[in-house]
Amino acid sequence: MNEQFKYEIIKKLVDSNGNKKNAALKLNCTVRTINRLILLYKNEGKDGFVHKNRNRKPSTTIPEEIKHQVIDLYRTKYLGSNFTHFSELLLRDENISVSDSTIRKWLFDVDVLSPKARRKTVKKLKCILKDRKKQSKSNKEIVKIENKLELLDRSEAHPRRPRCAYFGEMIQMDASPHLWFGDVTSPTASSIPRHLSPTTNLTPSKPRPRSH
Repeated sequence: MNEQFKYEIIKKLVDSNGNKKNAALKLNCTVRTINRLILLYKNEGKDGFVHKNRNRKPSTTIPEEIKHQVIDLYRTKYLGSNFTHFSELLLRDENISVSDSTIRKWLFDVDVLSPKARRKTVKKLKCILKDRKKQSKSNKEIVKIENKLELLDRSEAHPRRPRCAYFGEMIQMDASPHLWFGDVTSPTASSIPRHLSPTTNLTPSKPRPRSH
């Protein structure tokens, strides 16, 4: 759109011998740039306004074969590993050097998340899948999307315990069979299970701050 807009402004300017300052205001550039574009139009025509890097990939672009190979390796051989560890395994075992951020982008495009994905990322993928489900007209594709949504609902990356309602509610205890304190022959200790009597530790826990 930007190239087409430039071409139309310069073409109209040359054909009607218009005002260069007005053309410079429309294109948000200087009069000197307008003169350069006029010369480009006269020498090359419309083809001169096409960006020279169009349809050209950067020199650092990773081939598509490597991309598909990495995705297949994660699904078949390294499933369950986080993406940072996966990139290290690729370099060590497969001799493939790909950054974890690139892996994250590639796998997100095929609806695969890291085991340590944040809730924000999971929520984002759910929204994408729901939008895709609404636009899909194939029952087979809808079933696939529903299965992926079900897996996202069942998988909880970081399960959390319920919040403590009162100060000192949580009880932590050491289940070690060894006797670290006290005397096992004492009647107090013998009347209580061994793994609880000497090693029970009541640790006060502060309630988590509630979000506003």
